[in-house]
Formats: sequence, structure tokens, C-alpha cells
Amino acid sequence: MAGLIPFNQGKSNMLRPRGFDDFAEMLDDFFSDSWTPSRSLMRDTFKLDVEDSKDQYIIEADLPGVSREEISLDMSDGRLTISVNREEKEEKEGKNYVHKERRISSMQRSIYLAEADTEGITAKLQDGVLNVTVPKLEKRVTSRKIVIE
Repeated sequence: MAGLIPFNQGKSNMLRPRGFDDFAEMLDDFFSDSWTPSRSLMRDTFKLDVEDSKDQYIIEADLPGVSREEISLDMSDGRLTISVNREEKEEKEGKNYVHKERRISSMQRSIYLAEADTEGITAKLQDGVLNVTVPKLEKRVTSRKIVIE
């Protein structure tokens, strides 16, 4: 339905028969953007907070209703990827369904973390919030004073 054009868009009111305005307005309201389903990043992904502390990154992802088995974490080339793959299905025995719907969803967020150390990463899922702690690499001293002989 999202591709449908509102009924009277671009049409002149003079071309409509009398008494038709209420019906036309109803059609316009039905096909308006406020009624048509739309995709939004706010609804298609999960919220994510990233804190940069002195020696580590702390990531919190809101994942209500998601179990540990449905989450995948990957760290590659300084990029942390959090993926969620869920399949909601409810099986009731003894039912003779004529129509049955299931929801399958997949979401993914990637964050580039400069100076991230791949060793020592910890993750914990509690009360619908995934907490990931990524330690930072120790900074090497890249400058020094040179004594002239």
C-alpha cells in the first residue's frame, strides 16, 4: 500500500461531483502517510550506547525479549558486530489453523572501536540489556628523546 497515490492528489475540486468531498477526504486520509506502514531505523534496529573510558569501551545494547542463543558477537579489524536472529513461533497442539503467522527478524549493528584489544572481551546479557566490555590496547610510546653524542 505504501506505493499508492492519494485519491485526489493533483486533482481539481471542480471536477468532483457535489457530495463527493467527504468520500474523497476519507480516501485521502486512508492513503495518507500517517496510515501507511513505513520502515524506520528506530524500529528495525536496537538502541546502542558506547562509552569510551580510559582503558576500555563499554557497550550497552537494549535487547528486550532476546535470549543468549539468538545473539552473535564478532570482533574483526577493530569492528564489533552485534547480530540478532530471532524466530518467534508458538506451537499449540490440537489446533486446526486456517491461517497462522510467525515473526522472523534479523538485526545487526557494527561499531568501529579504535585501539580495541580482541583479547579479554566480556559480554553479559541481563534483564534485556547486553553489556559488552572491550579492553583497549596499551599505547606504545612512539616518541623518545635522542641524545646527541
